[in-house]
Parts: sequence; structure tokens; C-alpha cells
Amino acid sequence: MCGIVGYIGVREATPVLLKGLKKLEYRGYDSAGIAVLGGRGLEVCKTKGALKNLEEKVAALLPRADGNPQEARFSGTMGIGHTRWATHGEPSDINSHPHTDISGKIAVVHNGIIENHGKIKEWLSGRGVTFRSETDTEVIAHLINYYYSGDILAAVREALKRLEGSYALGIICENDRDHLIAVRKESPLVIGRGQGENLIASDVPALLEYTREVYYLDDREIAFLSRDSVEFYNEEGERIHKTLSHIDWDAAAAEKGGYEHFMLKEINEQPKALTDTLRPRVIPAGNDGHSLRSVNLAEIGFDSSWAKAGRVVICACGTAWHASMVGKYAFEHFARIPADAEIASEYRYRNPIFDPHDIFIIISQSGETADTLAALRLAKKNGGRIIAITNVVGSTLAREADLVMYTWAGPEIAVASTKAFTTQLMCVYLIALQFGYLRGKLSREELDFYIAALEKIPAQAQAVLTNKETIQRFASLCFNKSKVFFIGRLFDYAVSLESALKLKEISYTHSEAFAAGELKHGPIALADESTLVTALCTQEALFDKMDSNIKEVKARKASTAVITYEDVHHFDQTAGAVFRIPRTPDCFTPMLTVIPCQLYAYYCSVLRGNDPDKPRNLAKSVTVE
Repeated sequence: MCGIVGYIGVREATPVLLKGLKKLEYRGYDSAGIAVLGGRGLEVCKTKGALKNLEEKVAALLPRADGNPQEARFSGTMGIGHTRWATHGEPSDINSHPHTDISGKIAVVHNGIIENHGKIKEWLSGRGVTFRSETDTEVIAHLINYYYSGDILAAVREALKRLEGSYALGIICENDRDHLIAVRKESPLVIGRGQGENLIASDVPALLEYTREVYYLDDREIAFLSRDSVEFYNEEGERIHKTLSHIDWDAAAAEKGGYEHFMLKEINEQPKALTDTLRPRVIPAGNDGHSLRSVNLAEIGFDSSWAKAGRVVICACGTAWHASMVGKYAFEHFARIPADAEIASEYRYRNPIFDPHDIFIIISQSGETADTLAALRLAKKNGGRIIAITNVVGSTLAREADLVMYTWAGPEIAVASTKAFTTQLMCVYLIALQFGYLRGKLSREELDFYIAALEKIPAQAQAVLTNKETIQRFASLCFNKSKVFFIGRLFDYAVSLESALKLKEISYTHSEAFAAGELKHGPIALADESTLVTALCTQEALFDKMDSNIKEVKARKASTAVITYEDVHHFDQTAGAVFRIPRTPDCFTPMLTVIPCQLYAYYCSVLRGNDPDKPRNLAKSVTVE
């Protein structure tokens, strides 16, 4: 995944591009570059490393040679920019975007993968084209140039016919100073509509300083931007109409707000995010003529098709798959219906069995995850009805699903997801509860009881956060452990998976999760004095068994920690450290137990000298396989 920005208007483009890339730096940070079209023609500046390297390089070039505005470097009102997460070619100045054609008059930025770039490269090489980089993107610039004969839009359309794979593209041409072109296929791209200026970006935060009016490009659509208008075309070159959308985000929500890192800010925003996700979906007692609370999920509806369902299938990748695991347990617990949690990247290749009455739920923070979207399309092709859970309004998942339930988490900038995960949990709990009630597996009184418990979760999450210093102190003692294992059973096992992922993502510590009952079936061979084992213990019926697991690893000299309820002292004499959460029904503990684990991962990352917002080799939204 990479970040793309583009600008055409009356402002100087360079500052706009650099600010936009700053907002998108979470999408890629092994190199960055800009191309600006001005009095000196098309100028490109790109460099390996973080965005600050590009800013320094551009700043060194900006002083004017003789005071003549025409001689100002990178002075122009039109340009494109890119921050890269490498897929083809190692990070280097040459492999950085933008890429240009032989003439140096066409510049391209690209997010995605051109799957047939090898064949195109061979074909172009046979026609005298010399390649400078190792990237798949460079073939796009040369291909457009091959077809160019004075009409850049026509050349782009011809080039697209040859491309296979996924791409979001920003394209400018020195011979057309009035237009910026954007193209999208399976990679996100948003068009910002301003006054006397228009922009493109991979994600909304890059646009908020300039406009809140946006168009979302769909697959195989082309946007032709001038300073005063935006025209849209399909791949056949026919004009199409797009609906303008308004963004309601507070721009400040995408800033750090005084926190050292976005991740710490987003961990601390979870009480608010949980409240925002829950409150609009709860009908207070008395508001529907009853004395008990109820759930309002009109956005996804509960029509007669739900009554015919024999199975729930929840499909996702990474952190969202861990939310799916919790969802599986929740549907089986509340609705007493079989449920499967499927890894999207496996599901799409497995020749799965479909039933037209299945309830198919897709979860993705960004709504742009490539494997998850492929699973969605496979399910739709086989007659599935898709319910999407996502945080991004207007995302591809939101547009292609039949029904959408948004997690109102606000923008999440850090690569490692935190508040998006807990709000995904809130959504699956609400669906499972309502479904359980409609199936007659929960009484009205039981539904009211569980809703009341959910209403307490935001305040309980805040209570966990107020004790974060204890986690920080513990991290200072254990951050150098070479192996960290998380164990748990049922709901606790699902959170163990997410906790291990968070730690490995940002601290680069070897961490794994095991169902606690499997510990003695192999994993315990790894336990020694270099190991930390964290046990999540909130399933009360299993406390004695968890206590035995802790004693087993302690006997192998491993350090131990437990996360359990504030009124439970079962593990005080067994575990090396105990972290406590407020009382809630066992099934809802994942929204609380994950917070100490998120904090532990964050503090370990910082103590190891890493940037927790931008972990190496990772990107926020995996828009390629």
C-alpha cells in the first residue's frame, strides 16, 4: 500500500503535496517523491527513506536562481506526490515514485501491483524503451507515452487496456498543463472538489484542509481534473455522473492532539469510539413503548431472510479476523447458531461451500483490504447477501456490500489498529444480540441486561486506561524478553491472537498466541527464562485450568502475567503480575482485556526505540495480495 496525492488549482502545489503526503505517511514510508509542473517544466524530486528526507531535499532546491519566478524550483500550481511501501524493487531513490517516461514529460504515481508488468516491459524494451528502475510502475509511464499523440486522456485509456492487476494512478503531462488524471482499479482513490482547485488522494485526511466535498472513484473509472471542474469517464471513454459526498470529520481528529504518537492517542480514544458506535444503536427504556432497552439496527435490517439462516460466516484478515473470532463465539453464545470465522486470503482460494441462506459478514477497518474484497465478490457471485462492518464511509467494501454497519471510530492513523478493533467488536456484539433475540434465544429481559452491560463498557475502558502506568512499568521490566506468549480460552483466546499480533507488529518481538489447553501439546517446549507468558483469565469456569497453565510455565522459569477481573484474587499467588479489568459479562471482556495488551505493545515498541505508528514492512490498508 502506498499514498497518493495530487493537486491542480491556484495555490503553489509543492506545499499542498507535502502536507498531503504527511497525512498519508502511514500508508508507506520507505520512500517519497513529488512531481510539479511549472515554469521550469515537469520537475521531479524523490528520495529513499521517510518523508522528512523528501522535505529536506525539496527545501534545498527551492531558493530561486536569480529572483525570476520562472526560475523557481518546484514552483507550479499542479503536481502529484507519493509515499511508498515497496512491492517491486527495494527502497531507493530510483525506485521511488513519481516515475516518468523516456521524454520526462509524463509523470505517474501508483498504488497497487501491475501483474503483467514483465510482459509489458519486454514488449516496450523491444521498441527501444530503456528502463531505469526495478518497479512495475515505470511501465505505466512508458506505456502512456507510447500511445501519446497529443491527447493525454486518450493515451491513458489505451494504456489501461494493457494493464492487469490493481492500481490507483495520478498522472500529469507537461504538454497538458490544464489537466490532472486519476484512475482507480481495486485500490482506493478519492477526488476532492474545491473552489478553483481540485485534488486527489488515497485517503480523506489528505484533503480535509482544502475541502470536505469528495467523489469516490469506483473500479475502472477515470477522473479528468481541471482547476474548475472534474469530469468522469468509464473505461470505454463514456462520460458518467458521480454523486458528491460530504465529509463530516473534524480535521483535528486526524492530528495527534498532544500525544507523542497516534497509536497512544487512538488507544486512549477507545472509550469515546465505543460510545459513538453504541449509542445511536440503543433504544433507551421507554422510547419504544417498552420498559426495557432494545437495539436499533435499521441500517442492516432484520427481515425474513434472517429467520431462514442456518449459519453465519464472518470473513476478514488480520486484526479484523480476530474480531471475527470473537463474533463467532458471540453468535454461537447469544443466537445459538453455527458460525465460522474465515481468513479472507484463504477463503477465496478454498472453493468454499455456499448456502443462499447464510448470513455473510465482511469486516475491514479500511474497507479496501484486497483479499477481503475478493471474498466479498466471491460470496456475491454465489448468491450471498453481504453485511459490511467498516470504519470508512464510501470505501469499496461499503459500496459493494448489500448492507453496511459503520464503526464510528473516527480516523485511525497508526498502522496497528486499536480503536477500530474494539468498535468492530461492539458491532458484532450488537448484531449477535439482536439476532439472538429475534431467534427467541434471548428473552427481552436478557437483551436488556446485555445492553445495559454494553452501555457500561466505555466507562470501564476508561477505568482500564487510568491504570496505564502499571502497564508501562511492567513493560520497562519485560520489554527485552525474546519470546512472549499469550494464552487464553474461548473469548480470551481470540484476544490472545490480537495481543500477540500487536506486539509483533510494532515491537518486533517474537510473540505467539495459543489456546491455553494446547500449551502442553508442544508450545511449552519453548518456555524458559527468556519467555513471558501472559494469560487472559476472564472465563470463570476455567480459572482452575488457567491456574495450572501458569504454574506449568513458571516451572520452566518463564515470567508470567495475568489479566483478570478486579475482584478476582485466584491468581495472586501464582502470577508474577496481575492486571485487572472491571466486572462485565464474560462474553464482553475482549473490549477490555485487549487494552492492557495494546498498551504493553505500545510501551515495548517505544522502549525498543521503534516508531509505533509506522512499523517496518507494514502498511495500514493491504490493498494488494
